[in-house]
Amino acid sequence: MKKTTFSILAGFLVALGAAFEIAAQTPRKSPHETVSATINGKTITIEYGRPYMKGRKIFGGLEPLGKVWRTGADEATTITSTGDLDIKGLKVAKGTYGLFTLPGENQWKLIINKTAKQWGAFKYEESADVGRVDMDVKKTGALVEQFTIKLESAGGNKGKLTLEWENTSASVPFTVQ
Repeated sequence: MKKTTFSILAGFLVALGAAFEIAAQTPRKSPHETVSATINGKTITIEYGRPYMKGRKIFGGLEPLGKVWRTGADEATTITSTGDLDIKGLKVAKGTYGLFTLPGENQWKLIINKTAKQWGAFKYEESADVGRVDMDVKKTGALVEQFTIKLESAGGNKGKLTLEWENTSASVPFTVQ
């Protein structure tokens, strides 16, 4: 009986290991990317999943308006800075944070959350927010098939964070201390 139980358990563990190996080798549907910029001698880095439109309605469809969004695909998007940030008056100490957004018809909010490592926004808790700031929203000149985040220097200690997807561009200026 012990040999049979052991054989079944060993077979199960081998099969489980093979399943994990296959899963690890399977490419994600939404590739992941890291963008960074050095501003005022400090590095700001954003890690995120880059989903595609694939003919879908994105904002107000796939991503509901008025609901916190992970700002990408898969794991929650993270922002890491080696310097303190000031995002439109929101003071963010150097470190790593979850970066979420609250898309709206004409107004978006950028959310910086203390919980950096989480899957999507399923366990997002507003009580862990460092804060929220309004983003500038406009229509893009052409459709943006793949979700894109840009970090750009605006000279000196100033920068700009821009999110683009479908026909929407949402941005916010920041300074690096």
